[in-house]
Amino acid sequence: MADTLPPEVFATEPAEAYIEEGHGGAPVHFEPELFGFAPFQWVSVAMLLLLLIAVFYAKAHKTIAGGLDGKIQAIKDQLDEAKQLRAEAEALREEYAAKIKGAETDAEAMLASARTEADSILEQADADSRAMVARRQRMAEDKIAAAEREAVQDVRNRAARAATGASRMLIAQNYGTDADRALADKVIANI
Repeated sequence: MADTLPPEVFATEPAEAYIEEGHGGAPVHFEPELFGFAPFQWVSVAMLLLLLIAVFYAKAHKTIAGGLDGKIQAIKDQLDEAKQLRAEAEALREEYAAKIKGAETDAEAMLASARTEADSILEQADADSRAMVARRQRMAEDKIAAAEREAVQDVRNRAARAATGASRMLIAQNYGTDADRALADKVIANI
């Protein structure tokens, strides 16, 4: 049973030393103090002294103000540059919008001109084809008329040769040398 005994607690100071009146028996922690100031108060005093030295001795407020003024000026310069760039961008946009509008107008004019020219070319081609058809028709009619004339002339020539040959035969058969002399004398007498 010796194994089941509770462990012994050793206290170096009596518990009554930590208990004060009015705290409900809870232990109280005492902060160290120097000249009546707690550590957090000394930190506050040190920060105040550091700020006073920085402001009056090191003129930190001027350095800070100068730095802020420099930042402000840099931001103003950047804003001015941004405004200028924006104005240039707007001008370029307007210029290119005008160029695009001009190009669209030119394209429309070119398209209209091309359509007019194409219509003119089609009309000219139509007129040329009609004229060519009329010329070829006239040429064909002329060839046909020439062929008819040639055929008529050929028929006439053949008829004349046939008539000449027939008259030769008739004259040769009906007229002799005596008839020729009488005819020649008659002609001479009429002159």
